Amino acid sequence: MEIPATISSFLTHVRVEKGLSSNTVSAYRRDLAKFNEFAQKRKLSLEAVTRDDLVDFLAGLYRQKLESKTVARHLVTLRNFFRFAQIQELIAKDPSVNLESPKIRRSLPGYLRLEEVERLLVQPDAKTPLGLRDRAMLEVLYSAGLRVSELVGLRVTDLDTKVGCVRCIGKGDKERIVPVGKKALGMVEKYLRDARPKLLGKAAGSPTLFVNRRGGALSRVGVWKILSSYGRRAGLRVALTPHMLRHSFATHLLERGADLRSVQLMLGHADISTTQIYTHVVEERLKQIYKAHHPRA
Repeated sequence: MEIPATISSFLTHVRVEKGLSSNTVSAYRRDLAKFNEFAQKRKLSLEAVTRDDLVDFLAGLYRQKLESKTVARHLVTLRNFFRFAQIQELIAKDPSVNLESPKIRRSLPGYLRLEEVERLLVQPDAKTPLGLRDRAMLEVLYSAGLRVSELVGLRVTDLDTKVGCVRCIGKGDKERIVPVGKKALGMVEKYLRDARPKLLGKAAGSPTLFVNRRGGALSRVGVWKILSSYGRRAGLRVALTPHMLRHSFATHLLERGADLRSVQLMLGHADISTTQIYTHVVEERLKQIYKAHHPRA
């Protein structure tokens, strides 16, 4: 379905003028395509959309069994879009004004226990180029708590093995420096020396740190599939995702006494309230330990 010119202009605006990430722009595009389909079924022009129409659209998302978090994201997209349309004088009144956001029940993030991480890390066969690459990726993901988009965007020059840190570009193109452990650094150095040149082949000039078997950049989906496979092989109690290693990174740091502000900086969270969810994870973990070991629990 062709996207209307107004939506295209908005997407260009948020990408060029607002500087939003490609992932966020893609999410906006999907949300607005879904709303455009809804509006066309009702034969609604942009100027004719009312608050009641938006309520019906969001209610339809709930009927599709979407989570409140996903519905809330659609509402944010619509608010930004209609605000843009009003500023551009395409509509006289913003129908999304005073539209309440759905209450989001924040679920505790899934994470791996330390022994599960150790079991996972030894799954790749480090005697092969791909296995050595995968081991290095797993070590970096867990050691630095990176998002998968940050991992696939790493360049060789982003890693400083002498200082022991990695430079990554997070959400909103914000740059941050994150410490990397010795074991992870050692594995990356071995990968750079023994595996990456073999994978690169004719693409020897590529700046990308972690490459696929053809020497190109790995995709986020590709990394997800690789990790999912190793998770099954390790016999983990939960389905493994790249973000789960990030959750494990934060949880294990807090369990061992790291302060919340430091963890926030390492994760690249703009708001510390986002990081505070991990304190609940630690509290739940402590309760489990107490119940399992205290004689009067």
